[in-house]
Amino acid sequence: MDSYIQEKIHKFEEFVDGHLKPQLVRAIAERDKVFEQQKIFSDLRRSIENLEKNSVTNLRTMVNLGSEVYMQADVPDTQRIFVDVGLGFHVEFTWTEALNFIALREEKIARSVRGFESCSNCRQRNLYHSVFFNIYELKVYCNHLPSFIICTWESDGQESEKKILAL
Repeated sequence: MDSYIQEKIHKFEEFVDGHLKPQLVRAIAERDKVFEQQKIFSDLRRSIENLEKNSVTNLRTMVNLGSEVYMQADVPDTQRIFVDVGLGFHVEFTWTEALNFIALREEKIARSVRGFESCSNCRQRNLYHSVFFNIYELKVYCNHLPSFIICTWESDGQESEKKILAL
């Protein structure tokens, strides 16, 4: 019986390491990419609003040329800006047009964020935790670990209190 349980534990661990962890890592990387886009557009919106508020007509700034090499740049007319709209395309906008475009993109990004926070997209994480808990329970059964564990459960993306479970 003990070897049967050890075999089951090994299969669970292989499943977690081979399938669930890579899926979870990809999902987290995708979520982080969306959060980074959200930050970029938020910063751009704030910069444009500051330019409008301060009535800036010309600007001196440092531009990253790549590989952290910077160059000083003078912008004689700040009334129009180029915005990266994706796929390597840049569109020239007035401040108002840029703010309208940014509002649309922020709305789209917010929908993506809500998708990551919904329970349906938490399935991978919940499955990972469920399998981990089952492995732990089997190890406790085989007297390899103490018979309690501290767990945190998440419901709808919100962490609940930590609980000590006796197995």
